[in-house]
Amino acid sequence: MQPQAFYRAVADDFSAVDGIIKKQLTSRVPLVSKIGDYITSAGGKRLRPLLVLLCGKALGREGDDLRLLAATIEFLHTATLLHDDVVDMSGMRRGRSTANAMWGNAPSVLVGDFLYSRSFEMMVELGSMPVMKILSQATRIIAEGEVLQLSKVRDASTTEETYMEVIRGKTAMLFEASTHSAAALCEASPEQAEALRTFGDHLGVAFQLVDDLLDYKGDAETLGKNVGDDLAEGKPTLPLIYTMREGTPEQAALVRQAIQKGGIEDLESIRIAVEASGSLEYTAQLARDYVARAIKCLEALPASEYRDALVELSEFAVARTH
Repeated sequence: MQPQAFYRAVADDFSAVDGIIKKQLTSRVPLVSKIGDYITSAGGKRLRPLLVLLCGKALGREGDDLRLLAATIEFLHTATLLHDDVVDMSGMRRGRSTANAMWGNAPSVLVGDFLYSRSFEMMVELGSMPVMKILSQATRIIAEGEVLQLSKVRDASTTEETYMEVIRGKTAMLFEASTHSAAALCEASPEQAEALRTFGDHLGVAFQLVDDLLDYKGDAETLGKNVGDDLAEGKPTLPLIYTMREGTPEQAALVRQAIQKGGIEDLESIRIAVEASGSLEYTAQLARDYVARAIKCLEALPASEYRDALVELSEFAVARTH
């Protein structure tokens, strides 16, 4: 268990969610359980199920259904990770080999499908049509976000507006679905439900902005992934888009060429150009702005240790180094 106070506030529930995840991973096909267990035991932050628990408890909800919803969200997230790593041909995640690097692409995709299917079985068990509507729509939007990102690979003309559309779909949507579905499960007022939906969106945007920022600040050991992966794949993230827009003609040309050809041969030169252009501070400030707006949304909730934990979690999202 992580030491941060925002985990301690729901420690018992968090442990119960782990138990649900292990139970729901059971399959009559051993390889399904093996790959599922491998990826879910990788030691991730599990921020999305944590958001479900904190939002639900901030609205006064207790009980097994909140924990089941948190586990459902984690299954959806894990399924997207399995599929993303295949699409991106990633070899490392959370400091160790990806499932596709260990077992190959086909088993990883199919186990991702299993996790999606299991998550929908869990939604049926919850028996909440509003929750099912939110999560089924979110699953579609996440897939659209991933396809949009794929269509922009090696496209150096990608704008900041399109980049924001991509990250809202592929990352922020599941944060939003976590907070919004918790509100729906708790039958929150329309005002509180909208506040929590917006909170999740803003927090998710900030989280991805920091992720993309760290791609040019961190090292592989600290981040638990291959630094420069996005550049290697030719993905135009905000630090690169800003450098092409606001950097010197030489910096812009260097980044444009790197995006168009992919690869990390020029990673160090790109790092220097990105730093010199001011894009890292621009990206960091945008993330701070989104977090400030997210925290403002929490005023719709009654004061409690859970609301305080949500504020602390938001602040952590922009202060983290991995």
